[in-house]
Amino acid sequence: MSTALIVFAKAPGAGLAKTRLIPALGPEGAASLAERLLEHTLQQAWALPVAHLELCVSPDDQHPAFGRACEAPGGGLHLTLQGEGDLGQRMHRALSRVLSIHRRALLIGTDAPALDASILEQAEQALELTPAVFVPALDGGYALVGLTRPVPELFLDMTWSTPQVMQDTRTRARKIGLPLTELSAVPDIDEPADLAHLPEGWLPCNA
Repeated sequence: MSTALIVFAKAPGAGLAKTRLIPALGPEGAASLAERLLEHTLQQAWALPVAHLELCVSPDDQHPAFGRACEAPGGGLHLTLQGEGDLGQRMHRALSRVLSIHRRALLIGTDAPALDASILEQAEQALELTPAVFVPALDGGYALVGLTRPVPELFLDMTWSTPQVMQDTRTRARKIGLPLTELSAVPDIDEPADLAHLPEGWLPCNA
């Protein structure tokens, strides 16, 4: 059964990426961390053998970090654009596109460094038993979604970036009778307090 893995990423530009971390790290520091998170996420993604690995980006594909990722030794990385719409519309569109070709699809962001290759493998295996899998985030959202078929009800007209996202997703899944598997929750790195969850040595000494 072929699997597609999509990494959703925003261009790690100063003043544009990780803006909620700017009070703690400054614009350049926040952008630098965003790029490191992107590199780490792709390293974990490359460690999972999948039929299709995609870096799906916004607002455009011109940031040098994206070019470096496509030229990295891991190889086989497809660079695509997220396009217009809110987060749910963009995720649904990307998942639907790859599910028209592949039997399983996983989609992750770059905000959860604890989301390693072993968790990705667990999520892939979970899709052999249920049509949906999630890795919740400690802030109430989720760090991974996996599906075996498009499910627009999970994404469209959702209120994003709130502590209720995962709970609202569970409610929607129950309403449409969609069985799902949940793996252990992981921390997102969004707010200054979340920096405590970074791997050792990731922060500059003056942060």
